[in-house]
Amino acid sequence: MAQSLSKIYIHAVFHTKYNAKLILPEDDAKLYAYMGSIIKDNDSKPIIINGIENHVHLLFIMSKNIALAKIMEEIKKHSSRWIKTISPHYANFKWQGGYGGFSVSSSVVEKTKVYIENQKSHHEKVGFRGEYVAFLKEYGIDYNEEYLWDK
Repeated sequence: MAQSLSKIYIHAVFHTKYNAKLILPEDDAKLYAYMGSIIKDNDSKPIIINGIENHVHLLFIMSKNIALAKIMEEIKKHSSRWIKTISPHYANFKWQGGYGGFSVSSSVVEKTKVYIENQKSHHEKVGFRGEYVAFLKEYGIDYNEEYLWDK
C-alpha cells in the first residue's frame, strides 16, 4: 500500500491539578477554542470540546503523524500557559499530570458528541471522579485508585 490512511477518534479527559474548580464559565469557550487551535496545529481535527470548572472532555480525530501522548502534552502545556495570560485568577493554574484517552468507534461518535455537549447538566448528577472511574471500567483499563488523583 503506497498511502497511509487512518481515522482515529479520541475522547480525552483531564482535570485541573487537585481537581480544583478553577475554570470560570465566562472563560471556558475561549479555553476550548484555544485547545481546538492546538489540536489543529498538530494536524488533527477537533470535533467538540466541553467541560466544567474542574475538567475538560475533548473529542477529536487524531493525526496519523502524532502519538496520543505528544498531542496531549501539547494541549495541556500550551493551554495552561495561555490561560495564565487572560486573568490573574489563573496565576497558579495547572492541569493534572495525566489524562484519560479513549478510542471511539465511528458508530458512537454522535453519542459521544452529545455526551460531551451535555457536561454541565451531566455533572449536576454525577461527580467527576465517578465519571472517570466509570470510563476506566467501561474500557477495561486496569488502574490503581491511589494514583488516579493528585495529592
